[in-house]
This record gives sequence, C-alpha cells and structure tokens, in this order.
Amino acid sequence: MKFPIYRPRRLRKTEQFREMLRETKVSASDLICPIFVKYGRDVKTPIPAMPGCFQLSVNNLLHEAQEIYNLGMRAVILFGIPEVKDEMGSQAYATNGVIQQAIRRIKGTIPELIIITDVCLCEYTSHGHCGIIKGHDVDNDETLQFLARMALSHAEAGADMVAPSDMMDGRVGAIRKHLDENGFSSIPIMSYAAKYASSFYGPFREAAESAPSFGDRKTYQMDPANALEAIREVRLDIEEGADIVMVKPALPYLDIITRVRSEFDLPIAAFNVSGEFSMVKAAAKMGWIDGEKVMIECLLSIKRAGADLIISYFAKEAAKILKEEKK
Repeated sequence: MKFPIYRPRRLRKTEQFREMLRETKVSASDLICPIFVKYGRDVKTPIPAMPGCFQLSVNNLLHEAQEIYNLGMRAVILFGIPEVKDEMGSQAYATNGVIQQAIRRIKGTIPELIIITDVCLCEYTSHGHCGIIKGHDVDNDETLQFLARMALSHAEAGADMVAPSDMMDGRVGAIRKHLDENGFSSIPIMSYAAKYASSFYGPFREAAESAPSFGDRKTYQMDPANALEAIREVRLDIEEGADIVMVKPALPYLDIITRVRSEFDLPIAAFNVSGEFSMVKAAAKMGWIDGEKVMIECLLSIKRAGADLIISYFAKEAAKILKEEKK
C-alpha cells in the first residue's frame, strides 16, 4: 500500500468518515467520578487547586450523586475526611464514620449507583501515612488487619466495591479473606495495583487533607522509573484476588497501562489524578490551550492505552460533553 495508490487522507475528509472509523471512544459509563466526603453539615468547600471540585458533607451528597447518575455515569469513588484523626486511623473503620454514613445515604436514595470506596488510612491518621507507624516507617503486616477492617465496614454499610490504595504488600489477600469470612464474597476488589510515588498527587493531598506529616511514601509506593516492577505488583494482586487492577497516575504512565493490558486479561482502571487535572485547568485559564478539547484528548489517550475504566476529576464535565454529542 503505497502512495499514490493508497491515500490515508481519503478517510479523513469529513467528520462523518472520521466518526465512523474512530478506533477509540470514551463513554460516560467508562468514567468513575471521585467525591470527597467531609465530616459536618452543609459543607461545600471549594478546593482551590482543583476548580469545580468540592469537599461535601453527607447531607450535600445526594444532589451530587444524582447529577452524576443522570449524566450517564454508573459509579463514584468516595474519599473520606473525618472529624478527628489519630495514630491508628480509627475513624476509617468506625461503624458511623463519614464514609459509612455516605454509603448508606446514597444507597438509600440512588441504589443503582455503584459505590466504590477508597481503602487507605492516610486520610484518617494523624501522621498522614497509609498505615500503622512503628518507629519511623509503616509496619506493613500490622497495617493489613486495619485495612481489612476498613473494607469490611464499607461492605457492611452497603458499598458495592472496595479499592485498596495503600500499596502494602499482601493487602488484597488480607481484604479478600476478611470479606469472604464475613459473608461478603460477592464484593469485588479494585486494587491500586501499580501506584507510583508520583509528584502529581499534590492537589489531592490538599483536597483529602492527607499530606504526610513527616517523610514521604516512597517506601511503599512505586519508583516512577520502574516498569517491570509494575507487572510484578499487578500479578501479585491478581493472585491474591483482585477483580480489577489499576494504574495510577494515568497520563505519565500510559506505557504501563499498555504493558498491563498486554500481560493480563482482567479489567484495567486508570486514575487520571489531581495534578493532571489541575495542569489542564491552569493552562486553560491562562488561555494557552482549549481546555475542553485537551480534556477529551487526555481521556481518549488513557482509553487508547488500554484502560477499561477511568477515574477522573474531569468525569462530570466530560460526561456533559459526551451527552451533548449524542443529541
């Protein structure tokens, strides 16, 4: 197939041709919308680094959840900000914790909306780390029982899926075992399987009030330079019982998404993280880029790389655009 016999431009000459032959498409049902749930009442606090995103109290959740569902999305992922924090992150697995309340409130009104819960202690610990501190490091094995308790408390409140993001060794197996032993064998686990120690998380730590008070998370999150290690991490989580595996962040790690897709046949999620979102918003505000077009291009690139599901702070905005395109 050589020029001039083959001319690729023939199939690009109209929008109708381009749409008909488009290889990758993003739909609202591919998107998962994050929600930050904060203890209190009548809370709707803007997140300065993430325009259009808010911390919401439980009583303000229903309008947000209903809007998400009406836009064609089928799932949300909840992150909690408790009233008090302590060294053991006890509000993470409290029966009446902020996330447990949120699950019950949403499920009582919009039962069709899939609720995924982030399972990690960082938002609940006074030190901001993702597990129990012993000395100056997170005690991996001690942390597992608390993550399992947290996941079970979410399932008991009515969560449809749990998503451990802590990156402790063995946590998927510990959670799977604890759920199964307590009658929740049908609850799937979406594992943050390849989660990198990324500099793109800054705005999230402001939103979730979860920055570590000392040190960093490099002893448990992955080195950004490593790709083969990601395959090992994903394989371990699948062997322990993960139903969906995730790569986080998404855009700087599209190659990792593609490698995971080529190695495994489980559904793959990717997290289009806060820093990726904020950079696009900041550049659009300055008039340097067309924010909407760049947003859609970013989501397409994640889907094209091999992700089945995309967690994104763009989710609502993108779903509105996709809904308009269908009309």
